[in-house]
Amino acid sequence: MIYLFASDIHGSAYAMHSLLNIFQTTKASKLILLGDLLYHGPRNAFPYKYNPKEAYRLQNSVKESLISVRGNCDSEVDQMVLEFPMLSDSALMHLDQVGDHIIYLHHGHKELPPLSPGTIVISGHTHIPVAEKREELIFINPGSVALPKGGFPASYCLLEDNTFTIYELESGKEMMSLTI
Repeated sequence: MIYLFASDIHGSAYAMHSLLNIFQTTKASKLILLGDLLYHGPRNAFPYKYNPKEAYRLQNSVKESLISVRGNCDSEVDQMVLEFPMLSDSALMHLDQVGDHIIYLHHGHKELPPLSPGTIVISGHTHIPVAEKREELIFINPGSVALPKGGFPASYCLLEDNTFTIYELESGKEMMSLTI
């Protein structure tokens, strides 16, 4: 099975269209959104083709395949138009392809709860892609599909077999990967 991880859409209809194309092309089982779905936030410029109405319509079109957590720019007002739950600050997942590893999804909390060694922590928020092992945890950040930072291009992550691979949104070029 293939899983598509993305974060920080910030209301970009262009980024959401791109994600849905990748979702369909890869035949991913789930699209996992790591927060900041519709609003750009007061510190960010408008993302390319900012259209939160179109972005939420596109997100709702795949609601049966979505898992989402709340970002710092997400609100209860957003939940009123979204037809899938997105107000949980975090979620735990277990996928057979990563063995005994638990997956902890969140937007980007600075303070993590107590986690077992080997936990895979997947977050967004920084808009900077990461795929690395640190101490006893594994950290994945797909970057941002709409407002990338740190000199990186817009990006997303696929989990296929037991490998997380981060790709450039525009070119599909592999940026980094980590095998569990």
